[in-house]
Amino acid sequence: MTEQINVTRLPSGLTVVTEHMERVETVSFGAYVAAGTCHEHAAENGVSHFLEHMAFKGTDSRSAAGIAEEIENVGGHINAYTAREHTAYYVKLLKEDLKLGVDIIGDILTHSTFAPDEVERERGVILQEIGQANDTPDDIIFDHFQETAFPGQPMGRPTLGTEPLIREMSRETLMRYMRTHYTTANTVIAAAGNLAHDDVVALVQRHFADLPAQAGSASFESRYLGGEFRKEKDLDQAHVVLGFPSVGYGDPDYYPVLLLSTLLGGGMSSRLFQEIREKRGLVYSVYSFNAPFRDGGLFGIYAGTGGDQIEELVPVTLEELRKVQTRIGQDELNRARAQLKSSLLMSLESTGSRCEQLARQLQIFGRLIPTAETVARIDAVGIGDVQRVAARLFRGRPTLASLGPVSQMPDVAAIAEALAA
Repeated sequence: MTEQINVTRLPSGLTVVTEHMERVETVSFGAYVAAGTCHEHAAENGVSHFLEHMAFKGTDSRSAAGIAEEIENVGGHINAYTAREHTAYYVKLLKEDLKLGVDIIGDILTHSTFAPDEVERERGVILQEIGQANDTPDDIIFDHFQETAFPGQPMGRPTLGTEPLIREMSRETLMRYMRTHYTTANTVIAAAGNLAHDDVVALVQRHFADLPAQAGSASFESRYLGGEFRKEKDLDQAHVVLGFPSVGYGDPDYYPVLLLSTLLGGGMSSRLFQEIREKRGLVYSVYSFNAPFRDGGLFGIYAGTGGDQIEELVPVTLEELRKVQTRIGQDELNRARAQLKSSLLMSLESTGSRCEQLARQLQIFGRLIPTAETVARIDAVGIGDVQRVAARLFRGRPTLASLGPVSQMPDVAAIAEALAA
């Protein structure tokens, strides 16, 4: 497969990055806006997500149905998502339909009408989404975890917002937020697939001409505090997330932490899966994760278990966190390294993944990171590096969120004391 990456910074301040992938028949195209939950004031929590929903509800020249029909008439796919630090709008199409994709994404980002009846209709949809999340314990537990780690801060607030705020959110709030944050300096346009860079640039210049050329807007600072959330609820399973302050994208320990997460709880061969599920049968699901941000991150371990198993689950988990600080075999590090590298390299075969990676690298680092550089950094991590970051993370102040039959759950102070021993 032949790839070629090009970047153009337009006079308006908009950045366009493309990757030519010769042996594919499709193109992915997206607009990645550096505006998410971390950019919201408390009274407007949920506005980023609400705005994402409204993007598909009609423009000056297209109805909501028209947007969907135009894309699906050519067999394409259009979608969007909201994250804590950005919002993305993207399409995937056959290569000959790229012009249509750029036209539609540009149209919804520059000419959305926010018709009052559509705002009310989508308000109801989002309220249902919030209700569904609240009724899904293995989903909502992560909101409780995030809020406990970053209490009273944008980083800790739910991406969906809260029911009272969504009920009161006005059309003017949506439009004001879009005017403030959806600007050329805040947006990266990315495309990957069978395309020509100059063609994409010309299309973007035409269809994004009305995107405001204003300076970017900074997110609110985040400060990890940690603590405990516990809610006794009549459920069949207890849902538990134990976490610690972690590292951001630019931290020198970023890759050692990724390898730590992989060997500790990243697959069926991982320590937590083997010890807790396979050997002891204490859980159906257990895994670890690292959620990086610009200025920090969260490392977490999720487990879903029965209320009667918590008493055994917690000390076994804590013992694994202690052991990984001093005992790691070369074979398991090599296995984790292979998993991480294969995940990276497999993602390069997807136009959608490449599109997103290009945009996010420019937004986070201000440059494109060659695959060979990433692989070299993964290869450079040794056993001592992983042990060191394990000690760095697991001796930090914990965050504990538990929901369900959790009466046997020790409190966060007891967990911190056990890890410090």
